[in-house]
Order: sequence, then structure tokens, then C-alpha cells
Amino acid sequence: MKAIHFGAGNIGRGFIGKVLSDAGIKVTFADVNETVVNALIARNEYDVNVVGADCSIEKVSNVTAVHSAGSEIVKLIAESDLVTTAVGPTVLNIIAKTIADAIELRLKSGNKSPLNIIACENMVRGTSQLKAEVFKYLPESLHAQSDQSIGFVDSAVDRIVPPAEAGETDPLAVTVETFSEWIVDQTQFKGEIPTIKGMECTDNLMAFVERKLFTLNTGHLITAYLGVLAGHETIKESIEDDAIRADVTAAMQESGEVLIRRYAFDVQAHAAYIQKILGRFANPYLRDEVDRVGRQPIRKLSANDRLIKPLNGTLEYGLPNEHLIKGIAAAFLYNNDQDPQAVELQAMFAEKGLAETLAHYSGLAVDSETVKLVEQAYKSLK
Repeated sequence: MKAIHFGAGNIGRGFIGKVLSDAGIKVTFADVNETVVNALIARNEYDVNVVGADCSIEKVSNVTAVHSAGSEIVKLIAESDLVTTAVGPTVLNIIAKTIADAIELRLKSGNKSPLNIIACENMVRGTSQLKAEVFKYLPESLHAQSDQSIGFVDSAVDRIVPPAEAGETDPLAVTVETFSEWIVDQTQFKGEIPTIKGMECTDNLMAFVERKLFTLNTGHLITAYLGVLAGHETIKESIEDDAIRADVTAAMQESGEVLIRRYAFDVQAHAAYIQKILGRFANPYLRDEVDRVGRQPIRKLSANDRLIKPLNGTLEYGLPNEHLIKGIAAAFLYNNDQDPQAVELQAMFAEKGLAETLAHYSGLAVDSETVKLVEQAYKSLK
């Protein structure tokens, strides 16, 4: 079995590419970073530093790479069985044309064997969004034929993979936490679902997508924003601050009540899941910087992301949301000159004020009681 994986960064190499290679799949990474691509071509392997209660070095082999903007990539995709991505939402739209060209080549050459595409991104149903972009470039005459043999499979992914340590010279060095979770929507595959250890199938993906989004992602981001305000540099330092830990725990309990109502999650099991997440934040072997986690606040303030979506759930069910509101307010105190979204958010905030800015990016009504509460929380934090 052959797979193309877009994104040879830390998440690609340390998580999805590793899972595929461990399953005996020949993996070709596609990336624009020539240093990383050339290193993968030269070595055909790399080591992953897995850290947690037990630490180990695990070798990933049977891999190579290709430049994702080169002419070769289209033919490679057309001849593959599986395409995965770990590139981020913005780049996902950029690679859509390449995938569309490959599907066109595949179908016009008469290849009717299944090809499954899985976007492994921090997005809600990211693969479905990728499909919409791909179909913009794919000739309409091929849409129905594509739907017969090309599967666009949504997934939920969870593994903390921080950037390389400062001073690291090996372009393939990567460190990951022990915990990992990759859940896919089994109803969307074409052909036989591949057996891949570390890839779990479900017919109720949204329960897992929202569990991760409302717990890991929500808690991670609020930890980062409150950590920045407290002068901490890392997630570990932040979550070990008793006041921050209390706020983050309460926020995850608020979002958790939404999950319990919506999906009938077991109360005790979800409480244990929250405690596991808090333990992961405090992993002493991971240096996860608050600026990395906090970046792109505009995306994270959108209606379907980790702050507003759980908040809307509390409004839907009439549940407490004081700590989620505090996390949203903290986003407006996040300044990062190296992050275009943070710069844009602060510029609009300075011109229009919090209420109008929040309403613009989140979809909340500008004159709602919720927005007023965020304004009050902002003043308290400031």
C-alpha cells in the first residue's frame, strides 16, 4: 500500500507519517521545505523521540519525500492508495488543486481502484472542507465518477507535537508525547477500510471531534492565553500555576457539560478524560510554548472552533459558561507581532472595540448579553 502525506513537519513525521509507516505502508512525504525533503530522500528513515511516563526512541523507516510544488506529485497521488495531510487549514486550500489534478489524471487513465483522502487537521470535518475545494478545480463532468472511487474521510486527531528545541541541527528531529488518538469516519471510505494500528474507526465521528475540540483544544488555548497574561513561557509552567489550572479545569467542565448533554457521555469517564488532558499539559518532557498554542486567534474565535462552539453549546443548553467567557476575553489580550492574525485582531479591536470585533469574527450578536459579559471579563483581566 502506498500513501502520500502532505506536510513533513513535526506533526506529519511525528504522528500520521509514523502511524502509516508502522503499519507497513510506504510513505512519501510532500512538502515545500527542501532541507527536510532532501534529508528524507537521502536517509529514508528518521527517529521519533516519544516522551511521557516511559520514554523511547522509535525509528520510522520505508519513507521518502517529494517537493509538493513539483511536477512529480500529481502522478504520485494518482498512483497511490491513500492521501493524508497535516498542513494546517490555510495550506489545505492551497493543495486542493494538486489533488484535483491527480484525481483527474487517475480517472482519465481508467484507474477505478479506491483512493481515500484524510485531512488530519485541527478542524471540524476538515476533509469535507478539502473536498469542497478540490471539486472547485475538478471538472464537473468528473464529480460523479470521483464520488464512486475517491473517498474523502473526515477525522479527529490528537497528539501534542511541539517544535524542535532551540539549537537542534537535525532537520528530521522530532519529539512527541506518548498519547495519540486518530479517529476516522468509517462511513466515508471507498473500498475496504485499511487496517492501521493507531487509526480508530467510528460511525459517530462528531462525538469524538467535539470531545477533543471542547476539551484538549479549548483547555490548551485558555491555558496559553492565561499563561501569557501571567508571564509564563510554556504550557507546563502555565498549568502548574494553581489559579490558571483552576480556571482551565472549570472551562473544560463547562464545555464538558455540553458534551454530556449532546452525546450522553458518561459523567465519570469524561471527568477522567479532563484529568488526563491536564496531565498531558504538565508533561515535563515537552516544551510547548504559549505563543505557539495561542497563535491564530481569529481562526480560534470563529463560530466552529474551540472557544465559540462550546460557548454556543452552553447557550443552547442553558449551562454555566463563566470560565469559557474568561478564555474568550483573554484572547483580546494576546499580542504577538509575529502572528498576522493577532496583529489583525488587535488592529480591528483598536478601531472598532471589543463587541464589534468579537461579533465580526465569532458570529455572536453584537448587542447580546454574552458579548457584554465578555467585555466585563476583559476589563477584569486587564
